[in-house]
Amino acid sequence: MIETLLQPFQFAFMQNAFLIVIIISVPTSLLSCYLVLKGWSLMGDAISHAVLPGVVGAYILGIPLIIGAFCAGMFCALATGFLSENSRVKQDTVMGIVFSGMFGFGIVMYTKISTDMHLDHILFGNMLGVGSSDLWTAGLIALFAAVIVIAKRHDLMLHAFDPVQAQAVGLRVGWLHYGLLALISLTIVATLSAVGIILSIGLLIAPGAIAFLLTQKFGRMLPVAVGVTMLSSVLGVYASFYLDSAPAPTIILILTAVFIVAFVRAGMVTRRASARQD
Repeated sequence: MIETLLQPFQFAFMQNAFLIVIIISVPTSLLSCYLVLKGWSLMGDAISHAVLPGVVGAYILGIPLIIGAFCAGMFCALATGFLSENSRVKQDTVMGIVFSGMFGFGIVMYTKISTDMHLDHILFGNMLGVGSSDLWTAGLIALFAAVIVIAKRHDLMLHAFDPVQAQAVGLRVGWLHYGLLALISLTIVATLSAVGIILSIGLLIAPGAIAFLLTQKFGRMLPVAVGVTMLSSVLGVYASFYLDSAPAPTIILILTAVFIVAFVRAGMVTRRASARQD
C-alpha cells in the first residue's frame, strides 16, 4: 500500500515535475496577489499569449527561447500601455487586441517554419519532460522575481491600491509599473516549460483570487497564496500520475476547485456577519 502511494516519487521525470511546480509556485502566487488587487488579470493573460511570436522568432534566429519570450512579453506590455494612454479605447480592449494579434502572428510564424518542436508543448507545457536546464532557468528566475517582490512588497502594495498616493509620497510609480510588468514577463518565461503559454495564466490569477477570499489582510495574502499554490500544484502532479492525465491541466482544475470552496466559504461568512448585525 505504502509502495503504491510513494510510486510517483520513484521516477526521475516525476521528481523533476514536483520540483518545477514547487519552484514556479512562489513567483506566480506572489505576483498573482498584486494582479488581482490592481485588476490586471487580463494583463497577465495578454503577456502569456503574446510570448508565442517571441518563442518562434528566437527559434528561427537560433537564440535561447527565453530571450525571445521575454522580449515579446515586454513589447506587449509596453504597446498596451502606449495605446491605452494615447487613445480613447479602454485598456482592457487594447489588451485584447494586442495579445490576440500577437498570438495570431505567432501561430502564422509557426506554420511557416519546418521544425520538430511540438506546438502543444509550447502552448500547454511539457512538465514530465523538463530537464536540469529547465529547473535551473525556472529556479533562477523564480528566485529573482520573489526577492524583488518581497523587497518591494510595501511599495507595490501602495501602487496597487492608490497610484496617486504612491506618487505623492515620492515613489517612482513608472519604475514600479514597468518593473511589475517585467517581473510578469519573466515569470511567464519560467513557467513555459512546465505549464505552457495558455495555462500559465491560471497560476497568475487563481492564487491571488483564492487568497483574497480567504483573508482580509494583504500581509496574509502572500503566504496564503504561496501555500495554496504549492499544495495544489504538488497534489495536481501526484493525482495526474494515477489519473493518467496531463499534470498542468490537473493543477488548474484543483486550483479552480479550491477557488469554488473559498468562494462558498466567503459567502457563508458574509451571511453570518450580516445576520449578527441584524
